[in-house]
Amino acid sequence: MTELVFRALTESDAHLFSTLPATTLLGRSLVGHGYSPVHEGGQYRPDWTWVALREGRVVARAAWWGAPDDDKPMVLDWFDFADGEAEAAVRLLRAAPLHAEYDLLLPPGWREQPEVRVEAQARIDAAIAAGLAPLVERYRYVWTPGCGLPERPGRLTFRPEPDDDVVLDVLRRIGEGSLDAHARHTADRDGAEAAAREELDLLKWLPSPRGWWQLAYDAEGTQVGIHVPAGNLSGPCVGFIGVLPEQRGHGYAYELLVDCTHRLVAEGAEWIAAATDQQNFPMAAAFAKAGYPVTQERINLV
Repeated sequence: MTELVFRALTESDAHLFSTLPATTLLGRSLVGHGYSPVHEGGQYRPDWTWVALREGRVVARAAWWGAPDDDKPMVLDWFDFADGEAEAAVRLLRAAPLHAEYDLLLPPGWREQPEVRVEAQARIDAAIAAGLAPLVERYRYVWTPGCGLPERPGRLTFRPEPDDDVVLDVLRRIGEGSLDAHARHTADRDGAEAAAREELDLLKWLPSPRGWWQLAYDAEGTQVGIHVPAGNLSGPCVGFIGVLPEQRGHGYAYELLVDCTHRLVAEGAEWIAAATDQQNFPMAAAFAKAGYPVTQERINLV
């Protein structure tokens, strides 16, 4: 078989990425996102886009994404390959000098859809063979006004907290016994302090106002948790919901989510994206109760 060439794209040949047909069954195409390089007004940098070429034809491709000011990618958005070219895809990921979490988007109930399941498993197997490891499966939600705006239960009061050190302490405490796989992964690798700092840095990275962050208190003035109404580069989102360990078991996650939703709507949100781990049953139940429908599933490999 003809020898493969692995390389990054350039502005002059970024069009090569789209010569490999994309499925609409899964991945970024599932949510209507196409590949467009930054020099054409898109979100992807050619030097963060790698292809495997066989006789000049693209047989595998991978595109990493990061915000305009990021100096390294945050996520592997695109990863696919032509029929019979799984090994080329594995070698492509090994050859590219870029490393980030692989975020594979899937339709709800994808395992019950044979064609989707085959496509998904092929990508997962190739990513694992290249050295990535499955971390977690997640639900993605999109709330719209048609879902109904849930009434605030009224048990908690909320106020902004401008001091990052106070917020960092809250995040550190929330990390104790957290059901969030990303938080546990970082804590296991680097410690609880690093996991809290990583969460704080991510929240500060979001382009939405810092003043939107809200600490929650019960009727006695005892701290309960935090929620972060936010916006990412795509639009409004639930940035973070967290309940302190000693306050868990009282349904406060739902109340935090409801207040977060109200505040985003008050800021003009016409839709709100959110996500949680599938094994985080309390948070998934809160989203269901608040009227957030599951619009996609996703698998994260690190």
